[in-house]
Amino acid sequence: MAYILFLLVVVYVSMLLYVTIKKIVFEGEWEFIIFFMILFLPFYISILSIVYQATGSEVVVALFQYVKELLLLMALLGFLFYQKDFWLYPFRLNTVDKLFMAFFGLATIYLFLPLGEATFLNKLLYLKNTLLIGAFYFLGRNTHFDSRKIDLVFKCIMVIAIAAFCLNVVETVIGIHFQNLTGYALFNFAINDIAPSGNYGLSWTFETQTTGMRLASFFSDPLEMASSSLLAFATGLIWYLSRNRAESWFYLLVMAAALGSLFFSASRAAFGAFFVMLFFVALVFRLYRLLALGAMMLFLFFIYVLYFASEDFYYFVYDTITFQNASSVGHLVEWFLALDAMIANPEGLGLAMSGNTGSVEDEVRVGGENQFLIYGVQLGVLGMMLYILVLGIGIYKSLLVFRHSRDSSVARVAFVAATTKFGLLLPLFTANAELYAYVSLTTWWMMGYTLTAYNGLFSSKDSQTVQLSS
Repeated sequence: MAYILFLLVVVYVSMLLYVTIKKIVFEGEWEFIIFFMILFLPFYISILSIVYQATGSEVVVALFQYVKELLLLMALLGFLFYQKDFWLYPFRLNTVDKLFMAFFGLATIYLFLPLGEATFLNKLLYLKNTLLIGAFYFLGRNTHFDSRKIDLVFKCIMVIAIAAFCLNVVETVIGIHFQNLTGYALFNFAINDIAPSGNYGLSWTFETQTTGMRLASFFSDPLEMASSSLLAFATGLIWYLSRNRAESWFYLLVMAAALGSLFFSASRAAFGAFFVMLFFVALVFRLYRLLALGAMMLFLFFIYVLYFASEDFYYFVYDTITFQNASSVGHLVEWFLALDAMIANPEGLGLAMSGNTGSVEDEVRVGGENQFLIYGVQLGVLGMMLYILVLGIGIYKSLLVFRHSRDSSVARVAFVAATTKFGLLLPLFTANAELYAYVSLTTWWMMGYTLTAYNGLFSSKDSQTVQLSS
């Protein structure tokens, strides 16, 4: 079984590489990198696990691990090479661009400041992962797709959502996590030095407090799948709302698959985020009946919990709301540690001093389960505020593009960017959610793409054209 999976991985990745390199290098379509990432990142950890299980070689794993960075670099070089006159290329900066430049400039300065106990290599690795956000936002800001290619981006997202749900169903039927077949635990122990834990030999993330299965399909863990389900649901929803109802059965299927995967993940933060996203959509479309329906659903849920639910489920919900659940208590402890560090060091402790990435060592880590506080601990109050402003203003401007754009493809991108980013605000409070590369980088690309349209719609109000000169 291990070698069959390995063969499938080699064939799949080789095909992706062939098409992507052909498009970027020989046809000048450097924007094609977004298709590679959408079709590669959801399977990233599963691919690495399968490769290590079959080969036992860290060198071979590294080839698959860093192929995304090499192709991203190739795309950025392609952007430079295929400009007719790069030095006259107009960069029309808006508020979000300037805030992002300030954020990444601050992070780069912190690489060299003598702050914190992390090694320079760990700081460099952390900065590299952070700059990926900026790279995808930059690519989005400079991507010019016709409606056919935008439609293809969304189709890829929808197919991945359906595939994830189908694998969840198979996992449930056979009673085995897909990760038990890919060698996830072996990979985590050998490469990341994380020993197997929990009743399923994976990690505690893959089970509920009552030892029920939490599924992740081909994603890295249930939390990443849950966040990705928000992206898929928003995508299916806008296509359903903007197409002829008689032809929209497929989009209903996508939404149902996304909601099903959300249930399989058993993520409380993602469930909450889903309802927050629904209320947001209702406000955007002024669907006040949907608001009333959402409120009624919450009311009926609490009635069910109070009078009809099992005792275990009742106390599960009660402990979650009152922060007596072990996981909730863990979040609180991490938040207090991070806040205490920020109060004592408002200028920040330095890069790689907080978070759950591989470049952050447990011996020096402070906090790690709140994306806002993670940046606050590392880059200080200023860094955290810049990140919050980027998110807030980016969502607001994406909504403006959605409301005012006459291009249906651009409007769909703007809707999905704003809705998914807004829905992810809650998971950002409970996890290092920017680690979920598929949903994080895809939505940053979408926001960059949307804000290019914003400059065209509101250029006189909030953009500044900068031309490079030799």
